[in-house]
Amino acid sequence: MLEILFFRGGLILTAIVFGVAIYVGHKNYAQSWGKFSFWGGIIGLLVTILNMLAVRFIIVVVILLFILDYWKNKNATYIIPEHRLNRPAQDEVLVNIHPLFKALLHGKQSTPEDAYEWRDINIFSGIGDKVIDLSQTIIPDDTAVVSIRHGIGNITIYIPYDTEFMIHHSAIFGRAYIVNKPHEQLLNQQLSYQTENYATAKTRVKIVTSMISGNVEVKRI
Repeated sequence: MLEILFFRGGLILTAIVFGVAIYVGHKNYAQSWGKFSFWGGIIGLLVTILNMLAVRFIIVVVILLFILDYWKNKNATYIIPEHRLNRPAQDEVLVNIHPLFKALLHGKQSTPEDAYEWRDINIFSGIGDKVIDLSQTIIPDDTAVVSIRHGIGNITIYIPYDTEFMIHHSAIFGRAYIVNKPHEQLLNQQLSYQTENYATAKTRVKIVTSMISGNVEVKRI
């Protein structure tokens, strides 16, 4: 909007063209021309965005705010509380938990095909598909959490029939298929569903997903 209102929006149309090239290339990524369209669109879109005067203006503002915040924190004074007990604080024992998914800029990820130990999922990813199969793990008597913030790609989640779940999904572009509830066209929308016995169930899954473009599917297995 800044580019359109104050700088005549000369590069907006070019950015849209590259965005379409990225989308088409991702849909046909298995073919050679799809890879060329996808990566060419990304490079072209980045160059176009960096050439926008509005983006340069925002970058300058962010740098100035960073410098101002750094200057304030540099001159700030902190009060260190004294311990009432005259003994050193003991270090707590922390157990390192390896996540099921890593934050990837590009690539497909899925849960292991064999049985695995459940760990809550909280990831931020760029481009690619995500497949989560909950039938290969034992969910504890608690609320299991699946939180995915995604750029472009599809998310597929398989949930056993005896497990209650709720989902909160938001997308700028895409489609959603929540068991038997299809949504063929999402445009900057949010969806929320939960199974009938979710509120009283001991074993349940809470799913929170958000993406720029792509499909989300929740299937029973």
